Amino acid sequence: MTVDYRGARVLVTGASAGIGAQFARELARRGSDLVLVARRADRLEALAAELKGVEVTVLPCDLTEPGAVAGLAAELRKRDLKLTGLINNAGFGTYGPFAEEDVERLRTEIALDISAVVELSRTFLDELVEARGILVNVASMAAYHPTPKMAVYGAAKAFVLNFTEALWTEHRRAGLKVLALSPGATSTEFFDVAGEQASAGARRVPPELVVETALRTLDRRNPPPSIAVGRANRLMLSVSRLLGRRQAAVVMGAVTAT
Repeated sequence: MTVDYRGARVLVTGASAGIGAQFARELARRGSDLVLVARRADRLEALAAELKGVEVTVLPCDLTEPGAVAGLAAELRKRDLKLTGLINNAGFGTYGPFAEEDVERLRTEIALDISAVVELSRTFLDELVEARGILVNVASMAAYHPTPKMAVYGAAKAFVLNFTEALWTEHRRAGLKVLALSPGATSTEFFDVAGEQASAGARRVPPELVVETALRTLDRRNPPPSIAVGRANRLMLSVSRLLGRRQAAVVMGAVTAT
């Protein structure tokens, strides 16, 4: 059953670049109004000017700040804007031995990659269910195994994966389409923050493929709770399930050591 986005209103976090911006473009092309959230107001305004034929609301916001989500919800209520969809895309990763990581940087990483996802999902869940809409949480291929040198990021995305699959189970008969989306290395600004080594030499796919995979999956009559992006990644998951936890950790340690 193809999702009809005409008349919908979807909030996209991390919309200033990369996967978030591509979600905005594709949803607008399908007729959805948008609420764009990110820290960089100039980037959001430029994207909004690019999107034609739909209503675009720009709400610059740092989701790592206490009270940010409550403030966002209050602003939407003030403008009488109700959501039918939510794309929790904002996130970043840090790379390096855990013993050398900055504690405040890790706190911010957890705040954005975990806490904001939970708070946004809960804050808007009732109206998403009422609208029989969509909830997409962007996880990662790092969610499926321990990730040495990206220990917190991998664990955060494992949380997002399991959290989202639980929500899928709770709402599978309520009409709300819930999906955990797991890209591998993608051509975005992620590596500008995490560093080039974080890709471990993996071939990067364009954001267009990531978004296409998500929207195509949501169009299924009975979408799965989660999807990995790319045939090679799905094959890798099939193979990795044969490994024990100890062996998986050792293998990933060898991969991230290169």
